[in-house]
Amino acid sequence: MRSDWAALPEPVEAAVAERVGGIIGVYPAPSGDHAEIASTVIGSTDTVFVKAASSGPGVRSLRYELAVTKAIGRYPPTVLWDFESDGWLVVGAEHLDGPHPDLSPGSPDLDTLAVTLTGLQETAAPDVRLFTPAGRISFAHPAMDGDSLVHSDLNPANLILTTDGLRIVDWAYATKAAPWVELALLTQWLIGNGHTPAQAEDWLSQFPAWAGTDPEVLDDFAARNASKWANKSRQNTERWVRDLACWTYEWAGYRA
Repeated sequence: MRSDWAALPEPVEAAVAERVGGIIGVYPAPSGDHAEIASTVIGSTDTVFVKAASSGPGVRSLRYELAVTKAIGRYPPTVLWDFESDGWLVVGAEHLDGPHPDLSPGSPDLDTLAVTLTGLQETAAPDVRLFTPAGRISFAHPAMDGDSLVHSDLNPANLILTTDGLRIVDWAYATKAAPWVELALLTQWLIGNGHTPAQAEDWLSQFPAWAGTDPEVLDDFAARNASKWANKSRQNTERWVRDLACWTYEWAGYRA
């Protein structure tokens, strides 16, 4: 659950202020809820993106993301500093300035995404604790097992176009799996951004990991993923849950 910046104890806020040369402004992230605090902090000497957590689950998730982000390198924002104080874990990361990509059919941003995906598909999972496919997706298949780094949530809000290329944020669910799993999870976001299932699969076919995956494995993944989100939508009426249930249903129906 997202909290206001004012929830931070005074010593914690002071420690952040010291690291940025005094706080001039704080701007909460417009989306996401993986950390209790997630804000852009503008200081007199630096601008950083700050995540902080104090609850047990929140601290565990942020500690996990911190370890993963430090281990990966080029795709996530660089971790600038982290500290613990007054029961809070606080992480300051590079502030990435840029828009989210347009993933609609025909968008030039899709070419940029393809370049990033090609590199990510070839990136071995770092030697830190990562989710398994079953732990992340809630179902498993032997074909999901692998040694690649899978972000597992490449929705446009987690992608930022910068002068250094496309960067990826929010690694709270980084997974060690076969590379095709990333592409299968991306399908729902392509559909959600205007692709038909056929268009989404046609775009994904440029990646060897997709082209080399047994169609029956993709059938199984699409059906089970759609079933998972259908169940979630019966328990949670939030818009984003209903959307994912709809998009995954479209893909599963197409493959059936």
